[in-house]
Amino acid sequence: MRYLNYLLLAIVLGAMQGCFPIVATGVGAGALLSSDRRTAGIIMEDQNIENKALSQITVQYKDTVYVNVTSFNRRVLITGQVPNETVKADIGKIVSSLTNVKAVNNELQISSLADLSWRSNDALITSNVKLRFINNSRGFQADHIKVVTENSSVFLMGLVYHKEAEAAADIASTSRSVERVVKVFEYLD
Repeated sequence: MRYLNYLLLAIVLGAMQGCFPIVATGVGAGALLSSDRRTAGIIMEDQNIENKALSQITVQYKDTVYVNVTSFNRRVLITGQVPNETVKADIGKIVSSLTNVKAVNNELQISSLADLSWRSNDALITSNVKLRFINNSRGFQADHIKVVTENSSVFLMGLVYHKEAEAAADIASTSRSVERVVKVFEYLD
């Protein structure tokens, strides 16, 4: 029973991060494996990039901005709301100056901070897109693509083939309440 609880927790946490882990058990031990196309080292580096960026942004801007930083294969997507173009550019510089960052897509919006209903709607859109990815039959695995939603715009990240990217973008663009789809992929072909 205890292992079932750990399995459920791992699936929920993995789904929240855009990847769906597979559990492989050995004699008395379990290990989480993922079909993620990144190496374990790159996955950890992506987490480090996100943590460092958010830490530096929080120190400098505290409660004046709402910023999300998502790193996938050291390519960083910045979303959220900031008060003006100067702050947007400064946050882009903070992120691009971090060690091991290959590229930055600064999609910050200049507007007032999003309220809870706006963020809840974005979370619902993300969940819907991910569920549609899981149920797709178009030749790509849902866990190869990370979905980030900001103000009804869906950003798709991952290491994919062009055919996979097009199928994913098509599914996302036809999902309920999606106003725009932005491909932030790194292509394998």
